[in-house]
Amino acid sequence: MRDIKRITTSLCLPLGVLICLTGCSTMAPTYTRPESPAPTAWPSGPAYKNSAAKPGERAAADTPWKDFFQDENLRKVIDLALANNRDLRVATLTIEKYQAMYQIQRAELFPTVNATGSGTVQRYPASVSSSGNASIARSYSANLGFSSYELDFFGRVRSLKDQALEQYLATEQARISSQISLVAQVASSYLTLAADRERLQLVTDTLASQQASYDLTKRRYELGASSELDLRQAQTSVDTARADMAKYTSQVAQDENGLTLLVGSPVPAELLPSKLGTTAMVKEIGPGLPSEVLQRRPDILQAESLLKGANANIGAARAAFFPRISLTASAGTTSDQLANLFAPGSAAWAFAPQISLPIFDGGANRANLNVAKVDRQIYVAQYEKAIQTAFQEVANALAERGTLGDQLTAQQSLVEATTVSYNLSEARYRNGVDSYLVVLDSQRSQYAARQNLISVSLSRLTNLVTLYKVLGGGGI
Repeated sequence: MRDIKRITTSLCLPLGVLICLTGCSTMAPTYTRPESPAPTAWPSGPAYKNSAAKPGERAAADTPWKDFFQDENLRKVIDLALANNRDLRVATLTIEKYQAMYQIQRAELFPTVNATGSGTVQRYPASVSSSGNASIARSYSANLGFSSYELDFFGRVRSLKDQALEQYLATEQARISSQISLVAQVASSYLTLAADRERLQLVTDTLASQQASYDLTKRRYELGASSELDLRQAQTSVDTARADMAKYTSQVAQDENGLTLLVGSPVPAELLPSKLGTTAMVKEIGPGLPSEVLQRRPDILQAESLLKGANANIGAARAAFFPRISLTASAGTTSDQLANLFAPGSAAWAFAPQISLPIFDGGANRANLNVAKVDRQIYVAQYEKAIQTAFQEVANALAERGTLGDQLTAQQSLVEATTVSYNLSEARYRNGVDSYLVVLDSQRSQYAARQNLISVSLSRLTNLVTLYKVLGGGGI
């Protein structure tokens, strides 16, 4: 037993030294983050009101979504989506997959040590026995060792490990990006449902009002106080409202189905909105500085991780030009009697180093290195494109935000004006001053103005959600 311990120690100590020596460096190029191709400031002009970054302003990425969304029911719906949405679940499971793949690749840095035991009993007939008599040969062994462990002198295995690590980190950023998109999609769907329900309520109220107006006109027509033209014009208003009511009833149902799909489970009726509300449903945020925003968006961090992985892969391709040294070693006992397997003098060991030097491969290693370098250039371009796309998304959201306030104010004024105009025209018609055509035009103008007010209000809220998303908010 002492012989076995001594042999095992004599193999493990040099192996430990070799492992330490082979894990020091790689042949990958030193990574340098590419220069950002985006401007250093957000665009300016008439469309970009109050878009300048303010010192000390809290970044969207640092604002939890529960702080950004002010409506309690909306927060509960988002919570349900984060727990049940299948796309987000797939993204989370993908992280676990790449984490395991990284651990598999990392394990290549260390030898795989196995304990083995075997026994062989074989009978030899007299015709093949050297003694001329039948014989039985027995052999028993117990060993502890490893096989084909690569000494990573040139960093090939370590480069592959670094590449696997960056792929794992990229999937983590992809999950955060998926969560941000999901939070924004749920919020936008929730707001759209609220707007369509408010439109449906507007149509319901309008239909009731126009039905009452039609009934009045019909009575006047029967009494000879109104013409058939007035009656038919009143009927067109009723029929138009009925058609809109059917349309928005269907649209509300579709909105509810879409929200259910995003959430991943039925949404309790008490959490569904009845009307759109105001901008108080969400919190106002600032744009921050481009240099900070664009380097913190998870999709950009994902692109950078993939770039780092491609950079590490160059190290593995370079190391393929150099010798690969692998070791196989074992220590244990061997005996022809099972009872004597661990007896003194039964110790046995084996040590088989191997070196492989590439001499001629038809240019495969050179081509693999070229592929790795081109891959890195591709990922650089994709990283730069991710920054440019992010800058455009933020700039567009800022441009929309800068003009929606004026649109909302103008639309509210238009609703007030058309309401007064409708009331006046209806009074003049009842007093016999104007025809019903004037009333009909006023009704249509007021109805369209109120519909547009709902649309502009929805655009205002969804713009704030979009701005929060493109600035990297919603991941915490």
